[in-house]
Amino acid sequence: MNATTAAPGTPSEGPDTFKRTATLALGALGIVYGDIGTSPLYALRECFSGPHSIEPTPANVMGVLSLIFWSLFVLISMKYLLFVTRADNRGEGGILALMALVLQRPKGIRAPHPARPVLVALGLFGAALLYGDGIITPAMSVLSAVEGLSVATPLFQPYLLPISLVILLGLFMLQRKGTGDIGSLFGPVMTLWFVTLAVLGVKELVQNLAVLEALSPVHGVRFFLHNGGHGFLVLGSVFLVVTGGEALYADMGHFGVKPIRMAWFTLVLPSLMLNYLGQGALLLRAPEAARNPFYLLAPSWGLYPLVALAMVAAVIASQALISGVFSLTRQAMQLGYCPRMEVVHTSAEEMGQIYLPGLNFLLLAGVVFLVLGFRSSSSLAAAYGIAVAGTATITTVLAYVVARERWGWRRRVALPVVGLFLAVDVSFFCANAVKIPDGGWFPLLLAVMLFTLLTTWKRGREILAAKLREASMELKGLLDSLSGDHSPHRVQGTAVFMTGNPEGTPPALLHNLKHNKVLHEQVVLLTILSEEVPHVPPSERVEVEPLEQGFVRVIARYGFMENPSIPDILKRGREQGLQFQLMSTSFFLGRETLIPSKKPGMAMWREALFAWMSRNARSATSYFRIPPNRVVELGTQVEL
Repeated sequence: MNATTAAPGTPSEGPDTFKRTATLALGALGIVYGDIGTSPLYALRECFSGPHSIEPTPANVMGVLSLIFWSLFVLISMKYLLFVTRADNRGEGGILALMALVLQRPKGIRAPHPARPVLVALGLFGAALLYGDGIITPAMSVLSAVEGLSVATPLFQPYLLPISLVILLGLFMLQRKGTGDIGSLFGPVMTLWFVTLAVLGVKELVQNLAVLEALSPVHGVRFFLHNGGHGFLVLGSVFLVVTGGEALYADMGHFGVKPIRMAWFTLVLPSLMLNYLGQGALLLRAPEAARNPFYLLAPSWGLYPLVALAMVAAVIASQALISGVFSLTRQAMQLGYCPRMEVVHTSAEEMGQIYLPGLNFLLLAGVVFLVLGFRSSSSLAAAYGIAVAGTATITTVLAYVVARERWGWRRRVALPVVGLFLAVDVSFFCANAVKIPDGGWFPLLLAVMLFTLLTTWKRGREILAAKLREASMELKGLLDSLSGDHSPHRVQGTAVFMTGNPEGTPPALLHNLKHNKVLHEQVVLLTILSEEVPHVPPSERVEVEPLEQGFVRVIARYGFMENPSIPDILKRGREQGLQFQLMSTSFFLGRETLIPSKKPGMAMWREALFAWMSRNARSATSYFRIPPNRVVELGTQVEL
């Protein structure tokens, strides 16, 4: 689907515009709305049968339904689809893309944003929170779908956990094969799912049309006035209906804004509300149905097919979150916040279809831990929500900065709009905060750990780069020294030295001169820069600058949604006149042995952590796809 990201949300010309948008909207159903689409499995149940549940009286049922509708309308329809999706970073969305957009200086302004450290910290912590969502969503969705079997007959009760684990294990094992072959089925299956939601809701709704009055905000206000603090706690369960908002924004680049909006307003929102209203009508008629109102909507003959369809929908929802975590990790690597990891492209056509083996194993371990530790979707609901609520709050803050600085909104316009969204976000976050002792600690603990890793890696790389610059020399000084009588012997071929500093001399080059006392006829100084944009146009990818003494400076630029490739860089360099033969080219890489010290920089434990991360990072040879038989590594010790 990534082929559509060139101009997301912009109208294309021609008679096929509507057809193309509708086709993309169908695809969006399978990727963008999988998470939010499975919320009816458990959201209303948790309000009336969860840890902080409330009695299903008519007034409470109408109040909760009112809160559900206005939550979907304010947070999804207004905040994400009409406001936040405008903050696209060249078509891409998500918390890291938004953070990168905030840090980009508008034209004419070179000074860094005064709150840059705070904004970076917020963006990184929001990204770290999303990893918790990526682990909890598969466990929560699959467990709640499988638990429908116990509604059909209690005989399945002992087998719910094994069945859930088998499904999840199969899901993560399939990641290495990619979603290309089955991805085309996601949209039609989710369309069937949303139609089923609507039909189940209408079946019960027509028996009590008075439940439609719940769409009035008056019932929500009365709910809080009557229930006070207990009603506020229920808000934490109401939030489960909007947990897919951040996933919606993160997947925006796959389809564009217009198809996502079309899918929401024409099918997803109506289907969700019809189902929630149907569940509410069922509770008004039979309050005892609070134990699982979703599955009790179905006739007895349709229960097993509904469970099967729910399992498939849960797997699709889980797949979307897993793919999102893979994409988020690649963005973090390109922006310099994460060590290099193995990235496997599972499709020759779609750049966005990637698989990270190491991360996939860690996600599986986390999901299995949650399933065995919490053992039911109701218990797991305590851990669900706070991660998404935290990220949603951070997204609102960053979007305010974009509105003020990049869209030119006046404060008197931006503050009321963002203030409304922030008030709702903070309310949901506080309501979910009471879940921390019951399981909400897990995503928060995970986020703190990941935030520490991300910031340690970034800071460690900055310290290491500064140390290497101190030990280096200006390139001009080296070139001047080569023109004298003591010029080293030149050998045939090309040597490529990778360096993060395009102005300095690579340490590996100085070590080569010091120990081997030779230079190749052509010396290429290659620098790969990661830009704070998702994609760099091919015309701006590679810049070749001939220097003196047979030296050539090559600067390659990549966006945070792209993977650097040495063969691709050299191919584009050849088009600009760079002459070389691959089999007579040697690639010289520096390998630093890091030694923690008490010198100013980071705390000793963080320096040790950075050194450990550096040792376990994927090698530059495989990450940049350098021919391994052409690589020479020169090591050095660096005190941090």
